[in-house]
Order: sequence, then C-alpha cells, then structure tokens
Amino acid sequence: MTLSLVTVGTGTVAPSATRGSPAHWVEREGLRLLMDCGSGTLHGLARCGLAWERVTHVALTHFHADHFGDLPALLFALRHATKRTEPLVVLGPAGTVGLFRRLADGYGPWLLDPGYPIGVLDVQAGEPFPLGLSEATLDVHPTPHTSESVAFTVQAPEGKLVYTGDTGPSEPLARWAAGADLLLAECSLPDDQAISGHLTPRSAGKLAAAAGAKRLVLTHFYPQVEQVDVRAAVAREYAGPVTLAGDGDRFEIG
Repeated sequence: MTLSLVTVGTGTVAPSATRGSPAHWVEREGLRLLMDCGSGTLHGLARCGLAWERVTHVALTHFHADHFGDLPALLFALRHATKRTEPLVVLGPAGTVGLFRRLADGYGPWLLDPGYPIGVLDVQAGEPFPLGLSEATLDVHPTPHTSESVAFTVQAPEGKLVYTGDTGPSEPLARWAAGADLLLAECSLPDDQAISGHLTPRSAGKLAAAAGAKRLVLTHFYPQVEQVDVRAAVAREYAGPVTLAGDGDRFEIG
C-alpha cells in the first residue's frame, strides 16, 4: 500500500501555459482527496488521467480564488457529467461552511444540494479528521498568509505528507511538520523579491530543514521564481532531496 500524490496544478493566479492554479491529488486505498481546487483544476484532473468523478474529499487551504475557484465547476460536473450517488466531503478552515452559503447565493441552491450527498465542514486544528475508511487522517495548522489559511497533514500508515498551502516563514509550522516524509511547500518568489505571506527558495529550504523533512517538493511558482536557480538557493539551507514539481508529476510514500 502506498500514499500517492499527483501535483495537478503547480502555478498561481498568474496565467501560465504550463502550470495550472494550485491543486494536488492524494490517493490511498478508497481515498481520493483533492487539496485545493484552483481555476483549471477540473480539466487538469482529466489531463492527468485521474478519476475526478470518484473524488471522495476536497480540502481547501484558504479562500483566495486561485485555491478554490474551480470548486463550483467540479460540483457542477459531478452533478451533470456523472451519475454520482456517493457522498462528497468538502473540508476547510474556519469559514468554509459560510463560504459555501455565500457561493450558493450566486450559483444557486443546487450547490448545497447537488443531487448527491454532500457534507461541508470546518476542520479544527489539533482534531485530526478521519478520511473515510482509508486509515488516513487530515489535520490542519494555521499559516501566516490570510486570517483563515491553514496547512495540511495527511497521516497514513505509510507516512506523513505535509502541504503548506500558502504561507510565509513560520517556526510553529516547521515544528508541526516535523518528520514529514514528503513536504509539499510553496515557493512563490525569488529571494530578492520576498514578501510577507509567501516562501522563497531559501525560506522553503529553511522550513524543510527545521522540520527534518525527508523530501522537499516545491510548488506554487510565480513566473519570476522560475528565472532563478531554485535548487541552488534551497541547497544553502536544506541538504535533502528537492523536486521542482510540474503539473502531472507523481510521488509516492511507502
């Protein structure tokens, strides 16, 4: 048994011919979890050959459009392009239930009753949420990005996957991510263009080193950061293996 990850969308809100907005697919046994669902995710799932119509859970790190913008499209596709009867669980930080209600005001009441069972829940930090019958759990931790932003840990018998979502440097996050078998971390901007609320190559490397991560996979690239030697900058802080993820890349734990 393995815990698998597909980086469906490794870009940002900035339009790119090669990178979609953030979206990451996790599978284990009967679990099919989509972490974030930015614009273009629905068709990105199809291009990656993933069973989007069998998704069991969607988890949002925060409420910026590049992280949840395709969620209504996914729910609409499940309503009209499948004969879905299985329940779908949508998880997120505090305010996720309220976000859904506001979206339904615009998209229509079908969003709350799409023709298949749907549950929308706010997940609390320190209260791991069981992900169906897969023996995996989802936990969250606040990150310095927006007021609601969180990182995710997916813990399974095979190991620990940590996804930072959007975050600035954070010692508490590094402690919480300790021992990650795979740290999926944002890497937004070059070090000389650092801003609060996002990581650069060196700060992503510092996070991985402080967490003792066994492997670092970078995502959430703005075009500017792709013009610098990301690996060399990370290596100044972190000695472990580093991958610059692309859309459709696949990783396994266990």
